[in-house]
Amino acid sequence: MKETVSDRRGDMTRKDRRMPDADARAFLRAHAVASVGTSDAAGWPYVVPLMYVYEAGERLFLHTGARGGHFLSNIKENPKICITVSDPGPMQQGSPSPCNSALVYKSAVVFGTVQVCDGVDLDEQKMWFFDRLLDRLGDSRANYAAGYTMLNHIILYEVAMEIVTGKINVGLHH
Repeated sequence: MKETVSDRRGDMTRKDRRMPDADARAFLRAHAVASVGTSDAAGWPYVVPLMYVYEAGERLFLHTGARGGHFLSNIKENPKICITVSDPGPMQQGSPSPCNSALVYKSAVVFGTVQVCDGVDLDEQKMWFFDRLLDRLGDSRANYAAGYTMLNHIILYEVAMEIVTGKINVGLHH
């Protein structure tokens, strides 16, 4: 008899630390760097930090260089990805052992599928992406003498978000 594999995406053991959906999405909007996991044809995981933009809804955008590489090869084989954004805070010292300590943190995890953006408005999409990214990083295109001169040197990806979870640990008594 064949065993059924359950889909545990989005399950949390510590449900008391679950962030409300609106808070998890606000957390995603507030950041710009994520660890993005893919897997290759042999099943080997690959996790890489990538810049991203999330504004609202069920779409998130990220980019890589245009040379291809491990990430692009993996998503051509399997478009399923997992994105993690985290913001560690201070360690609260417990007693009598370090095992009684707690790390204050917030995190969000996104499961979804990714595809390469294309079409006649691709350059406009890339400019939109970089305008939002600069804004998120406290910068602006106006601060540069030249515009986005290397748009043809990047690949823009669109992630269809299927599951979003957020987690928060406020400290020792959470």
